[in-house]
Amino acid sequence: MKQLTITIPEKAVTVGSRIGLADTFLTRLFGLLGKRGLDAESGILIRPSSGVHTMGMLFPIDVVAVDKHLRVVKTWRHLRPWRLTSVSLKIHSMLELAPGEVERCGIEPGDQLAIAEAQ
Repeated sequence: MKQLTITIPEKAVTVGSRIGLADTFLTRLFGLLGKRGLDAESGILIRPSSGVHTMGMLFPIDVVAVDKHLRVVKTWRHLRPWRLTSVSLKIHSMLELAPGEVERCGIEPGDQLAIAEAQ
């Protein structure tokens, strides 16, 4: 799976330097299933996706919904297993992070994300 670095340039914040890109049917289907947790600065960007679920997951996650221009539309903090996010036509991709990362990075609606391939 391709690895990405995601930042918020306006805040000089690195959201994650080990973000996997789920952009195929199988990688989007399985996402984080089978994982036991996420470390800080790791996660998965699901593209395209207008909503996610945590069915079968073993741990909570933070979720960031972004539009096609990578602007944050909505966030969910500590989304527990067996939950669903809302679905919206405004949402183009979903970023799943370790719990607490939305707060640590100060991610809020309107923030502009930037993506680069991880080195």
